[in-house]
Amino acid sequence: MKKIISLVVVLLFLVSCSTVPITGRQRFNMVSDAEVLPTSFAQYEGFLKENKLSSDAKMTKEVQDVGLRISKAVDQFMRANNMVAEANSYRWEFNLIEDETVNAWCMPGGKVVFYTGILPICQNTDGIAAVMGHEVAHAFAKHGQERMSSSYLQQIGGAVVAAGTANKTAQSKELWNMAYGIGSQLGMLSYSRTHETEADKLGMVFMIMAGYKPEEAVNVWIRMSQRADASQAPPEFLSTHPSNQTRIKDLKDYLPTAKALAKKYSMQ
Repeated sequence: MKKIISLVVVLLFLVSCSTVPITGRQRFNMVSDAEVLPTSFAQYEGFLKENKLSSDAKMTKEVQDVGLRISKAVDQFMRANNMVAEANSYRWEFNLIEDETVNAWCMPGGKVVFYTGILPICQNTDGIAAVMGHEVAHAFAKHGQERMSSSYLQQIGGAVVAAGTANKTAQSKELWNMAYGIGSQLGMLSYSRTHETEADKLGMVFMIMAGYKPEEAVNVWIRMSQRADASQAPPEFLSTHPSNQTRIKDLKDYLPTAKALAKKYSMQ
């Protein structure tokens, strides 16, 4: 039984691998758009009904204008690179929520939320573009679908552990499951950091393609690191995001590459 499950895992991995455009990273995705997008769109609508939209018309328009410019650049890239079907699947939408939480997110299919609490960190239009590019990049690279696929694979892995420990004592089996759970959780955390780093890089490329200043992406994370509660962040090893200092260094290092890639793809 254990061998059969292991073989299934290997086969699923092989047939579900693809390449993230621009970065070239190999990803594992066994969740189709048809499976995830209807739920994503419905959950987004539900969220908007349960949360207060910002009454600041000027800031709302600025967030939406930036989102439209960046999503247009992404759409043009996809259509120029034989990704027409994918481009057609996105339903881009950008909303500003009245909430002091310092956050923004994007659901599969291009549904974006900014919280008013992140605007002081953004500070200006280019800062908004830096955060927007990052969030749009998550949707573009299908990080949500990939995370779902990884969770599914983790469940299958749990079945392998169960099969492999069937003849062990109850105490031994519990220890094995504890070890698997801890190890798999840390693996998932690391995987999330991979997504965050990739979104930082793609987001920088996209904001340049849309006509914004990429240097502001670095400044956003400098301001983030200066937040009063930044020192309370968990160690990077146990964090789902890279540390602020790591992001600042990585973005500075990637800036020349991002400019070159944006120039290359803008000429298509």
